[in-house]
Amino acid sequence: MSAISIAFVDDHPILLEGIVSVFSRSNELNIVAKGYTTEDALKIAETHSPDILVVDLSMPGDIFEAISRISGRQTNTKVIAFTAATGIDQAVRALDAGASGYVLKGSTADDLLNAVHAVRTGETFITQGFAGKVIAALRNASLRKAAAQAIKLSIREEQIVRLLMRGRTNREIAEQLHISEKTVKHYMTVLMQKLNVRNRLEVVIAAQKLGDVVDPGAAAASAHQTYLN
Repeated sequence: MSAISIAFVDDHPILLEGIVSVFSRSNELNIVAKGYTTEDALKIAETHSPDILVVDLSMPGDIFEAISRISGRQTNTKVIAFTAATGIDQAVRALDAGASGYVLKGSTADDLLNAVHAVRTGETFITQGFAGKVIAALRNASLRKAAAQAIKLSIREEQIVRLLMRGRTNREIAEQLHISEKTVKHYMTVLMQKLNVRNRLEVVIAAQKLGDVVDPGAAAASAHQTYLN
């Protein structure tokens, strides 16, 4: 399989050089260009048409308009926003403009590489722990569905969510899945972290927004009984 062509644009030279240095060591990637401004991003997209274009959001110029123009061109270039901006509005604007990924700069190099691979295969990638709030804020249903794919639940986590939506207590979940109640509590903690929520009810609400683990027959029971557990 050929290497993924990629370009990086960021107005912080030291950070940019560091990223390029790290990713130039990967045999999976071919770095074709780098730049420092929104105008550079547009020129790189036009001249090199990389598979992936990683851009900062705080550069001079209208980066959201640039993302829209790049994503709207008849090329296969996918845009990943790599930014320190943790505001939900910024993320929603970037995704609405056409970005396929949103990675916070506090993430690891592996996280960014995972985003590159996910976006390259047509998925939407959002930094874990941040994705839930972004999904809830997206007004466009198709975008929300695509963004929801960024949150991956294990088979066991999906089983627990389905039982939660039927109003089951931790003890009942443990008995049905043949695991300990302590293990159920552990999974609940993991689910709350993944979905960026604070309690059992919010886990159910977030899961309903994700859509892929919803049990239609459980909605009525969960709305009432989840408060009790």
